[in-house]
Amino acid sequence: MRLMTGKMKLALLILSAILLASILAPVIAPHDPLAGDLKRALEGPSAEHLLGTDNIGRDLLSRTLYGGRQSVVLALAATALSMALGFALGLFAGYFGGSVDIVITTVSNIFQGLPGLTLMIAVAGLWGQGVKSMLAAIVINSWTGFSRIVRGEVMKLKQENFVDGLRTAGAGHGRILFLHIAPNMLGTLCVVFATRVAGNIISVASMSFLGLGLKPPVPDWGVMINDARQYFRQRPLLILAPGLCVVLLSLSINMAADGLRDWLDTRRDSLDGNA
Repeated sequence: MRLMTGKMKLALLILSAILLASILAPVIAPHDPLAGDLKRALEGPSAEHLLGTDNIGRDLLSRTLYGGRQSVVLALAATALSMALGFALGLFAGYFGGSVDIVITTVSNIFQGLPGLTLMIAVAGLWGQGVKSMLAAIVINSWTGFSRIVRGEVMKLKQENFVDGLRTAGAGHGRILFLHIAPNMLGTLCVVFATRVAGNIISVASMSFLGLGLKPPVPDWGVMINDARQYFRQRPLLILAPGLCVVLLSLSINMAADGLRDWLDTRRDSLDGNA
């Protein structure tokens, strides 16, 4: 069995390169990402500034390298919070059913029926600009996906014979849920988590681009794209550099998640065949 396809290797290579560049930005960035020089504003690529400079003379390469740090951390934090909320609600809805399931599913359907970007803008607009409001907006928009998937998995797992055996042996709901049902969903949750991180990378950039996330002069990809709107015809790299990073990072995570899903399906089929 091939453990890793060519597509997944390429995805992991791109993902590793972007993450390493972001982590090592303080070491490899040639200039201070916040230091500007108006006399050198909007310069093209040169030996000193490999990607040129922005509208106030800051080094574009340095800002691009630092920009990944903000985007990745915020996307991971937003996804983790979304998964925690969605996991808890989906777990209880799927296991207990009845009125608990009806209430949680109804609320989930309401949130899922709202346009995602519009909902995030409304939440961030009410709470004001900043990291906290951006995280809250993304979490409120994202938890329903986790909840529905977890609910469906729990509804299938609670019909298994081992759950009936645990109930017969006197196991409580907490033990059955968290020690036996939850661990059986780890593979699925890992794939969903990775996929959601990819989506939230774009959400973080979108919110910052709209002025509802991180504030200038923070070197963030969304902020950089917003700053470049007036100058991209003169210096296309101002948008291409951060924009390409957002696309490549999101795409590589999605490709890696697809590869992980294929591997888990192959492994499950192999185990079923040996059973």
